[in-house]
Amino acid sequence: MSIPAPAILAGNCRRLIPSHGPFDMIFADPPYGDTSLVWDRRVEGWLLLARAAMRPSGSMWVFGSLCCFIATAASFDDTGWKCAPEIVWEKQNGSGFHADRFKRVHELAVQFYRANAPWGSACKVVQTTPDTAARAVRRKKRPPHTGHINATHYVSEDGGPHLMRSVIYARNAHGRAIHPTEKPSGLIDNLVRTSCPPGGLVGDWFAGSGAAGEACRFSGRRYIGCEIDPATARKAAVRFAALLPFSGGDAQ
Repeated sequence: MSIPAPAILAGNCRRLIPSHGPFDMIFADPPYGDTSLVWDRRVEGWLLLARAAMRPSGSMWVFGSLCCFIATAASFDDTGWKCAPEIVWEKQNGSGFHADRFKRVHELAVQFYRANAPWGSACKVVQTTPDTAARAVRRKKRPPHTGHINATHYVSEDGGPHLMRSVIYARNAHGRAIHPTEKPSGLIDNLVRTSCPPGGLVGDWFAGSGAAGEACRFSGRRYIGCEIDPATARKAAVRFAALLPFSGGDAQ
C-alpha cells in the first residue's frame, strides 16, 4: 500500500483544512482555555466545520481537560456531536500551578461521532495489550458489575491479550518537544489505529508539532494537518521529511 507523506498547512484551520476532506478521522488538540497564557484561547466555530468535513462513518478525538469539556459541552451538542468513550492519558510528570493542590499528571482524550449517525457505523478496531499467552483461567461465581445480581459468573485470565485499558501511560515529550503542548506520537497511534481504517485520511485541525502526522505515517494512514503558527508548521514539515516511507503490509 502506497501512503503519501504527511502534509502540513500553515494558517487558520477553519479556513484551510475543511476543503481537504472528507476525513475518516479527525484529531484535535485545541487550546484548552484553562490558563492566562497568550496562546491558550479557545477557538470558536471549528466544531461545525469539522463535522461537515468528516465522513458519516468517521469519528473525532479531542484532547482537553475536564474543565475545558464542561465549558464547551454546549458547543459540541449544538453542532451535532455525540460523546463516545474517553481515555485518560497518564504522564510520568506533569504541570503545577500556584493554586493547585495536586500535580496535574493526566489529560483526557474524548471521542465524538455524528449525532445523526449510529455508533455502530463508526470505525472501531479493538485494541489489545501485547501480554503473554493466558496461563490460568478462574471461573468466579461473583456476578459482574453490571446486570442482575447472581445472574452469571465471569472468567478471569492471567496473561493476555487483554483489552487495552482506558488509562494509558505514556511519557510526555519534555526536553524534545517542538510545541509546548506536544502529545507523544505513541499515544496518538492507539487512537488512530482504533478509529481510522488502514489507508484512511486523518485531519489534524491543531497540528502543532505534527506528532499525529508521525503516528499516521507509522500506522499506514494518510494525514493532513493545519498549524496557525508558521514557524511551528515549518518545524512539523521538517519532522515529516525525516520520516521513512510507510512500508505497507497489515496496518491494523
